[in-house]
Amino acid sequence: MLLVFSLSVFFRTTGEGTFHCPRCGGDRAYRRRAARRWLTLFFLPLVPLRRLGEVAECRVCRTRFALSALRTPTAQQLAAALPAGMRAAAGLVLRAGDPDDERSRARAIEAVTGYGEPDYDDVAVDTDLDLRDAFLEEEVARAGAGLAVEAKEWFLARCVRIGLADGPLDEPERRTLHRVAQLLGMSRAHALGVITMTEGAAH
Repeated sequence: MLLVFSLSVFFRTTGEGTFHCPRCGGDRAYRRRAARRWLTLFFLPLVPLRRLGEVAECRVCRTRFALSALRTPTAQQLAAALPAGMRAAAGLVLRAGDPDDERSRARAIEAVTGYGEPDYDDVAVDTDLDLRDAFLEEEVARAGAGLAVEAKEWFLARCVRIGLADGPLDEPERRTLHRVAQLLGMSRAHALGVITMTEGAAH
């Protein structure tokens, strides 16, 4: 009797979810798959051998990607990150200036509602002002991760207008705006250009 032995790789599903598929170019369902080499007999797995790691497999195009592909935000995550990021940035800028100034608060509310959070109000402003800087900065960075260059400039310009609502920018506000720009992934020179241009337009 002829015995047919061979080595084959088999995958098993360890998780599922939604990710941004680099090949499809949009949000797709995926399976997280663990690969392992097996010794097979008549092409049936017989003896488990070395583990080969995990991949993310798109359920539409069936392409397999490194798990790092799961770190790219989906369209839904980006849509949620933008208003949260603007809320956080507005809180940072308000805290650096006069958080009780009615004009600044109104400008902050206008900016956040413009980014898709229509129920944002004075109560929400107070809530955000009580949050830790580290949390607010993390929200800004998350929003910036999915923005194109022009969108980052617009985002920062909205923050500058919040700072300008109660008068010219002071040094703490400038430092905060540069920090927001850094979290968005902008260079200091790029941020300075946006801040200066927005100040000029306000006058």
